[in-house]
Amino acid sequence: MSETCTHDCSSCGENCPSRNQPQSFLEPQNALSHVKKVIGVVSGKGGVGKSLVTSMLAATMRRRDAETAILDADITGPSIPKCFGLKERAVSDENGLYPVLTKTGIKVMSVNLLLEEETSPVVWRGPVIAGAIKQFWTDVVWGEVDYMFVDMPPGTGDAPLTVFQSLPLSGILIVTSPQELVSMIVSKAVEMAKMMDVPVLGLVENMSYVQCPDCGKQIPLFGESHIDEVAAKYALKVLGRLPVDPQLATLCDRGAIELFDGAYLDAAADLIETLPAGDA
Repeated sequence: MSETCTHDCSSCGENCPSRNQPQSFLEPQNALSHVKKVIGVVSGKGGVGKSLVTSMLAATMRRRDAETAILDADITGPSIPKCFGLKERAVSDENGLYPVLTKTGIKVMSVNLLLEEETSPVVWRGPVIAGAIKQFWTDVVWGEVDYMFVDMPPGTGDAPLTVFQSLPLSGILIVTSPQELVSMIVSKAVEMAKMMDVPVLGLVENMSYVQCPDCGKQIPLFGESHIDEVAAKYALKVLGRLPVDPQLATLCDRGAIELFDGAYLDAAADLIETLPAGDA
C-alpha cells in the first residue's frame, strides 16, 4: 500500500499492490491446534435444522474414526451442547481455552459452555459476537482435528460474514426445508458463498418427509419438495434428505444425538472425505 493511499480504490491505478494482493482476513489458529478441514453448515433462515445436521455430520465422521470437532458459531442461539448433553463448563489455562468432549470424543466449543446458566441470554452487539467467533478459532486449543464443523448463524449478516472471512473454510453445506420460499433463501446463501470465494459442497434437506410406520410410504408433510430444482439451478448436489422423525427429536432432547440410526448424511460425509486438507 502506498504511503499516500487514501483507501479510495477509484483514485489509484491498476498496478496498486492493494488491488493486486487483496488483504486476507483469515485469523491464525491456536499454536497448539492443527485443524485439517473446516466445513461450514449454513442456512439462509433459522429453524430449518442446521444444528441437527451439524451434530449428525460430526457424529458420522466420528464413527469413521476421524478426529472431529464442532465450533458453535451461532452465538445467540447455541444448540450444540443440548444435542450432545453437555453440561460441564469449558476450562482454560495459559495455553488457551479447551473444548469439551462429547461421549464419543467429539470436541465442542460453544458459548453455552462458558455461561453460568445455559438459559442465560447472550445480549451482545455484532462486533462482540464477531470477536467471540474469532476467539473460538484463535484461543481454543483444538489439538489434532481432521474435520471441524462450524454451526453458523442463520442468514447473511455480520456473524456469518465473520466466519467466511476469518476461518479457512474448505466448503459449506446449505441446509434447507421443502417449502417453495426456500429457493430464494438458498439463492442468497449460494450468492454469499460466491462473493466470499467459498465452495458450496451441496444441499441437505431437512423435514423432507414423514415415513409411515405401517407401510413405509414417504409422505411429503410440507408439500412437494423444490430442492432438486434449486440444486439444478446452481449445479449443486443434494447430499441428504432428513425425515421428520420423532426419534431424532427425542435424541436431541436427551442429549444423545450420537445414538442416531440411519445413513442420512453418508453422501455428504463421503464428499467431505475427498476434500483436500486446507492450510489452517
